[in-house]
Amino acid sequence: MKKYWWILLGAFALPVQAEVSLPAYFSDNMVVQQKSTLVVSGTSTRQGPVSVKVGWKSESFVGAVAGGKFEIAVPTPKAGGPYTIVIDDGDPLVLQNVLVGEVWFCSGQSNMEMPVVGWGRVMNCEQETAAADYPSIRLLQVKKSKSHTPADAVGVNGGGWAVCAPAAVENFSAVAYFYARSLWQKLKVPVGVIDCSWGGTPAEAWTSLAALKQVWGFGSDVAGIERCEARTEALWAKHRADMLRREHAMNACDPGMRGDVPRWTTGEPSGEGWGEMNLPTAWENAGLPDYDGSVWFRKEVEISCEQAGKALTLNLGMIDDKDVVYFNGVKVGEGNGYYVKRSYTVPAPLVKAGKNIIAVKVQDDSGAGGICGAPDDLALSAAGGAVIPLAGAWDYHIGVPLSQQPPLPPSPDSQNYPAVLYNAMVYPFRNFPIKGVIWYQGEANVDRAVQYAPLFQAMIADWRKLWKNDFPFYFVQLANFMERRDVQPSSAWAHLREAQAEALHLERTGMAVAIDIGEAYDIHPKNKQEVAARLARLALARTYGKGRCETPACVGYKIEKGTVVLSFDSPLVVKGGAPAAFAVAGPDMKFYPAEASLSGDKVTLKCEAVPCPVAARYGWADNPPCNLYGKNGLPVAPFRTDAFE
Repeated sequence: MKKYWWILLGAFALPVQAEVSLPAYFSDNMVVQQKSTLVVSGTSTRQGPVSVKVGWKSESFVGAVAGGKFEIAVPTPKAGGPYTIVIDDGDPLVLQNVLVGEVWFCSGQSNMEMPVVGWGRVMNCEQETAAADYPSIRLLQVKKSKSHTPADAVGVNGGGWAVCAPAAVENFSAVAYFYARSLWQKLKVPVGVIDCSWGGTPAEAWTSLAALKQVWGFGSDVAGIERCEARTEALWAKHRADMLRREHAMNACDPGMRGDVPRWTTGEPSGEGWGEMNLPTAWENAGLPDYDGSVWFRKEVEISCEQAGKALTLNLGMIDDKDVVYFNGVKVGEGNGYYVKRSYTVPAPLVKAGKNIIAVKVQDDSGAGGICGAPDDLALSAAGGAVIPLAGAWDYHIGVPLSQQPPLPPSPDSQNYPAVLYNAMVYPFRNFPIKGVIWYQGEANVDRAVQYAPLFQAMIADWRKLWKNDFPFYFVQLANFMERRDVQPSSAWAHLREAQAEALHLERTGMAVAIDIGEAYDIHPKNKQEVAARLARLALARTYGKGRCETPACVGYKIEKGTVVLSFDSPLVVKGGAPAAFAVAGPDMKFYPAEASLSGDKVTLKCEAVPCPVAARYGWADNPPCNLYGKNGLPVAPFRTDAFE
């Protein structure tokens, strides 16, 4: 963006300078959507006419400043450029190297945010970066920000739009860049992509309060937020009340609590439900596979007469994720942080000769969970160097599974708070025309699949209402992740994928299936090229009429002589042996791996353990070994024929 002005010097005074100010998404190198209406809005210190002169039109477009603001609509032509745009209130502001083409809004959480290099380092990132020389592709990265009220202004990184070059893509969304590249290679018109993403954020943060009020589970909370009227003190008071209610609700269903008083932190007998676990370890490797939630650990230690009445240091290694620690029934500390070493002081009055009890309540929201680290990390240390080792056998008892826990209310200053990203990062673009949206998100909502289905659809409708445009909305179904399983009926990831797919009932939506390109131990898989290519296939076929993008789908099934015969809408192929990742269940609703055979558009399932099958599932696990594809190379999406849970 370049500013030109002329200073007129009087004999005795210097006139006040006028200043046109535009939204941050107006800059040199920008792309504007072809065959649309570009709203040039901004502010001026002058009270008078403002003209907009664009390189693709001979005439000027004129508006007036009212209350310091102006808004002028300008029709855009078919793709082309570069052009110059001049906004003139008597003091011209010039935008140079402007292209007209296709603009896509690219949003979501960390898998959309993941840069080509930066912290992401996608597959072949060095070669990809070196080859990123596409002058007709332009990149705009929205600055992370949040607001409790809809904002008119938005921040951008790098000063505005950047011409696609190696330095520009290094820290830019890999999915957005590869998507733009795929479109440009097929369409041969300028492409602009707007990277508007924030890792770890849930869908409700990207949705307006007005829309959230209609979504199951959000109504009363949104009403409470609205009553606060964006006042900071009121929002924090509400948060404290929400946290207190959640604590009471958690304690009410926790067998380790009696009301709000812990009952397993003293010498009370263990009773039923207790087991033994050797610590340090991740509990998913020690008898609690797939378990997320809270677990109580307890250990008795002997304290000598010499150590009694003296303060001790309690070291508990690295805990995944949160902990509350008691010594002889008294809370001595709490911590939060994945695999962060814990060290707490036990006050001298709590330390008595003989039997003492250490109790630790651990909360794990995802991953392995447990008290981890090296054996030497677990110890009680006294002044003078005496050490009591704590590694070895501990008693443990399950507390409250994550699926039964009330959700943790986000704090008002969190990016996860309802509507704050919609207000700060989406709403300001409402007058900037776009062709459509690509979206990669869901991990942050993975334990709320039932709610996600209506929430996601409400968000899509909300954005279309904001732009006053039923634009295409293409999204990525969550990739495979964590330990490989053939059968996992309770998989939260499988349920979330199903909830995502429900959005396909909305018009002009499409889903890129990624069940075959994830990584077991990396929630940020490196093959973002294929993710973007599948999104681009959707757009090219459905928005631009180029190519085909149909994902094979199961359209029905029959039970025949102890087998399940699944029918698909097109012939299938298998990559690597027989079809995998299928399971069947009988009337007891228990699923077992099924032997599958493929013939054209039919897959036949059988299982000796299920002589009377009534239901089938495919890819129903966190990380299933899916290997079934259409002849167009696109994978079959996970599905189920039942509605058992």
